[in-house]
Amino acid sequence: MRKKKILLVDDRMTTLKVLMAILADEGYDILQANSGAKALELAREQKNINLVLSDLKMPGMDGLALYRKMNAVIEAPPFIIMTAHGTVKSAVQALKEGITNYLIKPLDYEELTIVLERAIREREISHKLKHFQDQVFSDHCFHNMIGACPQMREIFDMVQTVGATDVSVLILGETGTGKELLARALHLESARRDAHMTCINSAALTETLLEVELFGHLKGAFTGAVAEKKGRLEMAHKGTLFLDEIGHMSIGLQTKLLRFLEEMTFEPVGGAVSRKVDVRLIAATNLDLHKEIKHGRFMRDLLYRIDVISIQMPPLRERLDDLPLLVDHFVKPYAMQYKKEIEGVHPDFMETLMSYHWPGNIRELKNCLARAVILAKGPLLGVADIPEKIISEGGRLRAKQPGRLIYAIPEQGVSIRDMEHELILKTLDQCSGNKSLAAQRLGISRKALYEKIARFKINAQK
Repeated sequence: MRKKKILLVDDRMTTLKVLMAILADEGYDILQANSGAKALELAREQKNINLVLSDLKMPGMDGLALYRKMNAVIEAPPFIIMTAHGTVKSAVQALKEGITNYLIKPLDYEELTIVLERAIREREISHKLKHFQDQVFSDHCFHNMIGACPQMREIFDMVQTVGATDVSVLILGETGTGKELLARALHLESARRDAHMTCINSAALTETLLEVELFGHLKGAFTGAVAEKKGRLEMAHKGTLFLDEIGHMSIGLQTKLLRFLEEMTFEPVGGAVSRKVDVRLIAATNLDLHKEIKHGRFMRDLLYRIDVISIQMPPLRERLDDLPLLVDHFVKPYAMQYKKEIEGVHPDFMETLMSYHWPGNIRELKNCLARAVILAKGPLLGVADIPEKIISEGGRLRAKQPGRLIYAIPEQGVSIRDMEHELILKTLDQCSGNKSLAAQRLGISRKALYEKIARFKINAQK
């Protein structure tokens, strides 16, 4: 096995010589530097430094400054500081900045070798774990789309097959399912990936504004048109145009879009000379376009043009097995954004999310998780961090599901009031007094649970 390489940093040559002799006997490959500047130079030049052992107090650049500068240019290896008793406070502060450990002078050399070996081993384990996590995550992440369920695997395969072509694709799915992410994946899998992908939401603009956005306009085409403006079609030349919510486009604009797709030419607003562009069209809608055709709100010929290949994005409620992956994917960046130290989620937190039907799909999940991270009081996200609506509605859905009878009815009978009283008591006991979780399991709101606790005079301190 390759020898572990340690960089020793101390301005006193006697200290360096002693440490070099001891660590060389332990089988380490040693680099030495008598200043922070020299150590930084070696760190840039040398590869695979496994650990840095540095004095804290040095003239010029001290040990902490060295760590900061090294961390700015490379991924700093485990960094251990040597310090005298008088500077322990500084060393503790260094730990908060990411220093691996600190050792008090005079050094205990038996302790030194143990600390060094442990730091190197922990970093190796951490790298292996990260590599494993990255490998697992890459299996479930495709162009930032997350999924391991069969529906998503089929979509990933379809994107790889269809993306390389120039055919028009129609993406179907409810609001918030990730249709724009899918469109971007198709673009990135195509030969047009180095050109622009331009996006426009047909439902967000009036007919007049949408026409201008699509086709652009000439100077003087209308009041306020003080200069010529390129439309999204021209901006997408050699690239991809993504038309979201195409089902909301007016019949007049549908006619112009159909002509463009047939001839790949268009006239900007206020112009009479046709312009030709090379664009791939990807469209998306949350409407049933066949129903829209029956009601005269969508052109059948346009549907035939845009629906060469159709891909259906499943709603979140149909792919709940992907929820843990999605939660992990979104919680980490939210924790960084809001400067919160979140280590994970409580099992009851995940259970609550799994019981909800998610009408807003991924978009609603992201909002829920952002809120949970912001409100979190500890390292684990819990049920208390979830909006009341999700807790109560998820509980009602579970309550509607068939299940086993939890009470044996005595021959003499039992009142509903007594059953309800006992059920609340047992549920609170199972939840260790956590009223949010108890309300969720009972399928009622937290407010309703408090009212029942008061009515039944239940002693619930938590």
